[in-house]
Amino acid sequence: MKLGVFMSDFRSGSALIDRFAADKLGVIFVGNGVYHATVQENGKSSPVLDKPTSFYVLVEDLESRGFTASNVDSRVKVVNYGDVVDLIFNEYEKIIWI
Repeated sequence: MKLGVFMSDFRSGSALIDRFAADKLGVIFVGNGVYHATVQENGKSSPVLDKPTSFYVLVEDLESRGFTASNVDSRVKVVNYGDVVDLIFNEYEKIIWI
């Protein structure tokens, strides 16, 4: 199964991602979830990014929080709404929101 996960909360962590069993897993950071793609605590990136997963961040949510694409970890691809629609319809069979 190809699973797309919208992560909208910064408090949700890597332990939750570990619970998903999928052949292909993609995490799309939206809302306050964008802090996983940008904020570094104690000089380290979010532990969520250590997972063998495809990561995306919605640019509109990123910019509304004062960040730009240059603030995003290199493991995360910056996408817009059109790109998210393409991911939903072309890349992932199931979508969940956490």
